[in-house]
Amino acid sequence: MTAAVGEHQGQIAVVTGAAQGLGLGIAQHLAQRGAEVVMVDRQGEKVTAAAAELTDTGLTVRAACADVTSSDQVHELFRDVAQQDGRIDILVNNAGLGQDVAAITELSDQHWQQVIDVTLTGTFFCCRSAGRWMRRRESGAIVNISSINGINPAALVAAYNVAKAGVISLTRTLALELAAYGVRVNAVCPGPVYTDFNRRVMSQRCESLGIEEDEMIERVRQAIPLGRWGQPSDIAHTVGFLSSPAAGWITGEVVRVSGGLEGVSAAPPKQPLPEDQP
Repeated sequence: MTAAVGEHQGQIAVVTGAAQGLGLGIAQHLAQRGAEVVMVDRQGEKVTAAAAELTDTGLTVRAACADVTSSDQVHELFRDVAQQDGRIDILVNNAGLGQDVAAITELSDQHWQQVIDVTLTGTFFCCRSAGRWMRRRESGAIVNISSINGINPAALVAAYNVAKAGVISLTRTLALELAAYGVRVNAVCPGPVYTDFNRRVMSQRCESLGIEEDEMIERVRQAIPLGRWGQPSDIAHTVGFLSSPAAGWITGEVVRVSGGLEGVSAAPPKQPLPEDQP
């Protein structure tokens, strides 16, 4: 299930959260298959440097700095791309914010809202803006990056679980609404991929369990039926397929790419309760 070289030749693709990790891998994959990729991230210097490295290898990419939590910035981003390139063929919503490991009873208002704003509302803003341009041309493909947490929630990351589940619901709803215009919308649910995004959460889980990081990495590996952690390329290949003509009769689907892992549902042990709470 991979897109062939040249499968996206001449297409205009927008990838959010493209400065590193999965987003960078997806941007590189699409560009290698002929797309002209707009790499979007709120980390301006970092995404510019990442785009320059890909350009040096002969790929056609450019950087754009935008905060997906800003409706105005998202609107301007897609307006500028559409005006400069004449169209938007592919949107990959990858931007997201991981949650600090915390029980729901200890989760702050601020952190809950931050995760929802970036991961779910940011995806909505981008879908809305790109969807308007794609609807007008009656063509296009949107791939939203959810997570296996959006299917089977894990303990201690409720905001992330809810945001990623929301991305799945948004995907299915938009697929129905844009189907009459020939625009396809699908979601990919990655399993464990050892990017900087996962590294931070993994470190916090190790601390809460009192184990070393190497031990946690091995525990996760053993839980994956295919016996290895994922790589950004594993996710990128699926995104490439879903956004290619080869997937022309696929919309509203949620594809789990996790080495067979369905989720992590273990309940945490009882912890001492804060004295200042009822």
